[in-house]
Amino acid sequence: MNEKTRAGWGLRLWAVFVAVILVAPLLVVIPVSFSKRASFAFPPHGWSLKWYASIFEDPRWITAIGSSLLVAVLVTALSTVIGTAAALGIHRVGGKAAAAVTGALMAPMIVPGIVSAVAIYAAYLRWHLTGNLQGFLLAHTVLSMPFVVITVLSSLTGVDPTLERAAASLGAGPLRTFLRVTLPGIARGIGAGAVFAFVTSFDEVVAASFLQSPQIRTLPIEMFVSVTNEVNPTIASVSTIILAMTTVVVLVPMLARSGEQRQKQAKR
Repeated sequence: MNEKTRAGWGLRLWAVFVAVILVAPLLVVIPVSFSKRASFAFPPHGWSLKWYASIFEDPRWITAIGSSLLVAVLVTALSTVIGTAAALGIHRVGGKAAAAVTGALMAPMIVPGIVSAVAIYAAYLRWHLTGNLQGFLLAHTVLSMPFVVITVLSSLTGVDPTLERAAASLGAGPLRTFLRVTLPGIARGIGAGAVFAFVTSFDEVVAASFLQSPQIRTLPIEMFVSVTNEVNPTIASVSTIILAMTTVVVLVPMLARSGEQRQKQAKR
């Protein structure tokens, strides 16, 4: 066995080890959510769906789920539009100015979450944006937009600039050139960025803990309150639902992309 083969097997074993570490908690949370007793004992003593039923019977959970979905959908739309526009500007300007703007936009991904949350809270107190939908939208958009910028910039590197110049030379205006030439080339990057923005907003808990109010409380905050005040598998049921939702959100674009590739190969 040569050195490359040993390195390949070592990398595979490490990948398997990391996958087991990441998946192991799920193998506990999911069965506990079906427990019959009001405890976190594992393995569960009996099986029941009553904890899932309790979620949809409790107005607190319903309100929290609705608030999270509303915020996540609106933030996804805002982040996708603004992030795509920013990526287009950065790609076309280039140079040191573009690098500086990119670094500023990436700051929410680099700065620790608690630092960003405290800074947002301090600013929002002056602007009276705490405890309302507008504050959540602005804060989550700032935290989610970098993912859109990254994916769209990556897609733009694969777009041939001569196609845009050719479209312009044939009389197409900037908007038509973007819709007919640029947008199809970066559509997958925009879609990937939108998925990341949705998941980031839906799961955000640090900044939300500072911005919450009795009028608006997202699902992660309700989960935190439930963990501290209650001892039953309801939180495990909510976690399982979130896991299923995020898995669907991530897998659907991947399956659609693989389907398109198979169709292209079949036509060839």
